Amino acid sequence: MTTTALLATEMPDLTLLNRGKVRDLYQVDEERLLIVASDRISAFDVIMPNGIPDKGKVLTQMSLFWFARFNGIVPNHLITANVDEYPPVLQQYREQLVGRSMLVKRLQILPIECVVRGYLAGSGWKSYQNTSAICGVRLPPALRESERLPFPIFTPSTKAEIGHDLDIDIDQVVEMVGETDAARMRDIGAALYLTAAKYAATRGIIIADTKFEFGLDEQDNIMLADEVLTPDSSRFWDAAQYHPGRAQDSLDKQFLRDYLETIGWKKEPPAPELPEPVVAITREKYLEAYQRLTGEELAV
Repeated sequence: MTTTALLATEMPDLTLLNRGKVRDLYQVDEERLLIVASDRISAFDVIMPNGIPDKGKVLTQMSLFWFARFNGIVPNHLITANVDEYPPVLQQYREQLVGRSMLVKRLQILPIECVVRGYLAGSGWKSYQNTSAICGVRLPPALRESERLPFPIFTPSTKAEIGHDLDIDIDQVVEMVGETDAARMRDIGAALYLTAAKYAATRGIIIADTKFEFGLDEQDNIMLADEVLTPDSSRFWDAAQYHPGRAQDSLDKQFLRDYLETIGWKKEPPAPELPEPVVAITREKYLEAYQRLTGEELAV
């Protein structure tokens, strides 16, 4: 594989507002922002030193796919992802923008990761083993790893650009954003998850869990923001290979996490350099997730 990963954008004519775990956020003007998805990849909330080529394009194009499908449920912050429609000041940076960027409305982002789980996996499985609950939601006894839950559950966490997100319960969400927005995030998140899971099932994919982000516009309307149902923010399983009672093979970055668990890394910076085979396999998993869910090959 000779494709080069884009680890950071350079746009000196714009104000860089934030360089997160994956995305670079620029101010375009008082009402618009530019989001560029790099090829950086994080695991256990630590950014790896080398990236996954074309990963940013997968994240952006999958988000656009889901934004379009969810328009009837909740509006989103997208203005356009067509670089030809961007302001003139951005045209000089086309090579960094095509396929991996979005021009979006500036919102007041709510400081909550809205995690919705339909299956018992990952940190949710660990929490259930210890407490029979996840984020204060009590679950039936004797559930197995990867088992389908009786109903999707809202298991929010804090947002952390650096370090680890922290699980919280609905009462803490209410304290942070108020009762109205807490209820809107919970209910809209559940509706989005159920809609996506039903569609994904027709593509042979199980969406075990995912996280959404929401923001408010100037009229306090809630809007879907950031990335949506990507291999970074979701756990995708091949329905044909699904078997509860064990961890599942997945079309997301779980492969990378599994690799890192085997090498004795302490899950703190600095992160280890990823071997080329790990990079290549992770890239293929992202591309397969995109192709299977959208029915299209990614333009790379």
